[in-house]
This record gives sequence, C-alpha cells and structure tokens, in this order.
Amino acid sequence: MLQVAVKKRLGGLALEAGFQAPRGVTALFGPSGAGKTTLVNIVAGLLKPDGGRIALGDKTLFDSVRGVDLPPEKRGVGYVFQDGRLFPHLSVRSNLLYGMRLSPPERRLLSLEEVVDLMGISHLLKRRPANLSGGEKQRVAVGRALLAGPRLLLMDEPLASLDQARKDEVLPFLAKLPQKLDLPILYVSHSMREVRFLADRVIRLDQGKVVDGASFLNLVEPPGDPGQQPPAKATEKDAEQGL
Repeated sequence: MLQVAVKKRLGGLALEAGFQAPRGVTALFGPSGAGKTTLVNIVAGLLKPDGGRIALGDKTLFDSVRGVDLPPEKRGVGYVFQDGRLFPHLSVRSNLLYGMRLSPPERRLLSLEEVVDLMGISHLLKRRPANLSGGEKQRVAVGRALLAGPRLLLMDEPLASLDQARKDEVLPFLAKLPQKLDLPILYVSHSMREVRFLADRVIRLDQGKVVDGASFLNLVEPPGDPGQQPPAKATEKDAEQGL
C-alpha cells in the first residue's frame, strides 16, 4: 500500500494531495497542468515536497516531521517515463540486464525470461533502441523497470508520445501487469481511454487538488482528451490475444 499526503508549491501550482494506492493500477487522472507529474516525481524522490509524508508498506519514504527523505535509489520504485529513456548504445537485452543489476536477486519480481515473455519482446533482444518503434521502446522500458525489482511502479504518461496505433499495441501488455505483480502501480494520464482500459481506481486531480477518487466508470472526460469511446477494462484473455 502506498500512502501519500504532501504539499508542494511549484511556480503557479499549489499541490496539496492525499491518497492511498493499494495493489493494482491507480490512475492519476486530470488535465494538463493539474499536478500529476509533479506528484509522481515527489513519490519517486526526484522532487522534494514542502511538507507531508509518503510511506510504502511499512517503509517511510518521506516525513517532513521526522526528517526522513530517502533518495530515489533507496525507495524501491520503478519509473517509466514518457520517452522510455533507453540507453541508445546498448541492445534491448543489455538495457534489460541493466535493470536487473539495480536490485539484489532476492528482491527481483520476475526473471529476464518472464519479463521478455510478459512484454512480448523476445524478437527484439538483439536490436538497439534506434531500430525500435515507439511502442516497442516503451515495452522495453517497462520491462527494464520491472527487472529492477520495484515495490512500486510509477508510469508517467508512458503512451503520450505514441500515435493511436502504437498505443493500442502497448495497452494490452500494460493490462497484464497487475495480474502478474503484487504491487501498487501509479499510472499518470489525461486520457479517459487509457484510464478506463487499465485502472482499478482513480485519483482525479485538478489544479493540484484531489477532487474525487471516483470509479473509472464514473469519470468525466477533461478538456483536451481525444474523445474516443474507450474500451472496457482488459481481461487477461484480452491481453494475451492482444485485444
């Protein structure tokens, strides 16, 4: 269980958010500028809040009263960014193995073979990132994050840079993650389509504040979303068939 209660003023944004994220996918949903990425960066330890507390299970990541502020590498967090951030000079296999080297064997959730199978990237192992499509890069980036043995997976709009065809390629693989992993997944998006497909629960942000924690079935689409009719949340059978 992830527990967050933090405050942060950043430019014109006054973030004040509190929520809990149990096992499964919790979406941080809202329009651009709502504070979603700021909040995820705070959880990751990339940005220090002005005050509050963050805990992951029985481990305190940040506590302004007690003076606790663990660095990112000590938080047990896997982070998937919008652009994947793969090492261009390494093959896909070497990028994945880099993730494994970040965690001791006893903390690893999945083997290399299991991650390769889960993300459907066995045919890509010898390629370098320059020879991958956008969707393939993101699947490799997710695999690398999983092999680091995280206790929490953060995904900051991982499909934002992809066209709709590539998004549809990646979504079924993301839908399999909560079925295979016993950990919280915090998924940032302003797309109702992605949220309806992936999320078990939703934290809705607007101007730095949590405005509700609605079921994804009751979401109101924010301005700027493409407006496409979203699919129902994927089942394991759908994900395996790539639907």
